[in-house]
Amino acid sequence: MNTQVLVIGGGVGGLTAALKLAKCGVDVCVVEQTKGSALPYKGELLQPKSLEIFSQIGIEKPIIEAGHQINEIEMQEMKRKKGSFIKLGAATMRYNIIESKYNFALMIPHEKLKAVLLKKAQEHSNFHYIQPARFNGFKDGCAVVFMNNEETIIKADYYIGAEGRRSRVRNAMDIKLIEHEYDHHFLTVTFERPPELTEGKIISTPHVFFGLFPLPNQEVKTVYLIQSGEYQSLKERGIEHIHKKYIDLCPELDGFVTKLTDWKKIQLMIPVHFHADTYVKGNMAIIGDSAHNVHPMAGEGINLAIQDGDVLGELLCWMYKYKEHDARNLKWYENVRKSRVEFILNLSHLAALAYSKPFRYFGSLRNRSLQQMTEDEKLHTKQMLNISGLGIWKESFFDRLVQIGMLPPRTMQNIELLHTRYMYTYENDYPWESKGRYGS
Repeated sequence: MNTQVLVIGGGVGGLTAALKLAKCGVDVCVVEQTKGSALPYKGELLQPKSLEIFSQIGIEKPIIEAGHQINEIEMQEMKRKKGSFIKLGAATMRYNIIESKYNFALMIPHEKLKAVLLKKAQEHSNFHYIQPARFNGFKDGCAVVFMNNEETIIKADYYIGAEGRRSRVRNAMDIKLIEHEYDHHFLTVTFERPPELTEGKIISTPHVFFGLFPLPNQEVKTVYLIQSGEYQSLKERGIEHIHKKYIDLCPELDGFVTKLTDWKKIQLMIPVHFHADTYVKGNMAIIGDSAHNVHPMAGEGINLAIQDGDVLGELLCWMYKYKEHDARNLKWYENVRKSRVEFILNLSHLAALAYSKPFRYFGSLRNRSLQQMTEDEKLHTKQMLNISGLGIWKESFFDRLVQIGMLPPRTMQNIELLHTRYMYTYENDYPWESKGRYGS
């Protein structure tokens, strides 16, 4: 079997790349190992940059219709006193501070997002989807795929590894990783939400991070931090113990989380952090969790995969259009994405450390930092721009002093005009369009 581009892994990142290739006339084949739907907790928070990408490839409308818009995330810092929780403070992170059409995020079920991408890709006769099919490695420069109870050889010009953390394509490229593990895990589960819970909310204590993110159909996705090794003891205490923990932190969940009666619906997430030292080797490239893994607290994993797929898909379209088939051109993809991913990975790692020993005990300092960040327009804008994926505006030494309360919050004039300087342009996203072949 022959194709021009073989995408190994049919997740959101792989399908984003494949859809872009199909739209520009490149013959593309996706092989997906999983028979049914993936685990329900897999990335559901779409940041503004991902929404911008989906608009460019013509699927913005069905995705927004299938999701729930998030305009802000309320951050509450609490502590236990005399058997109950009291609020130390609160701050609100607002997406509308970003000067963009896409100044909001979107919660959408993972499988619904995949379905929209797949349906659009299948409109093109040059798109091929094989499921289930297991990639077993490379032989003589071709992919060996097990499907229909037999091995099939698939020959392609380019191979994209999009199979996730246990990537066989990455292994074939002989890329080594150093994984960083954390002293905490997460429980995540979706259940019916109270009608008034329409925006994101994060509740923190010295020992707990509890995130609530509304989904469509009156549901809410929750993410609850536990200590590593605690899962089994929690399970043994019964689901009623989880009900109590959630209601203690967020009383409005009473009558809703209690409808959750099956422990099997609760998933355990074990966070790790890694970043491949290269994304490209020869005619092979890796994207998404095959190339990097971000702490789930940031909600960025799926967005990084989408953005990887967008850039690599656009680059391969250009290479085919102009017959620029020197594999060194794939380095453009790495040049654009690697530094951006590294920045987000560092942000998420620092956020994770705030809930790790010994820093988790400094709740009042964390609360002050949040208050300062949202009251200082420049800091607030930087934070939201950075997590949006629309640009990077790095913090300065003076920003740090404001954040810890050593300097007062600032009010910036013309902040909209100022921060647009740090937003990505078309030339930033796709530099080969103006600069041509890599290294020229």
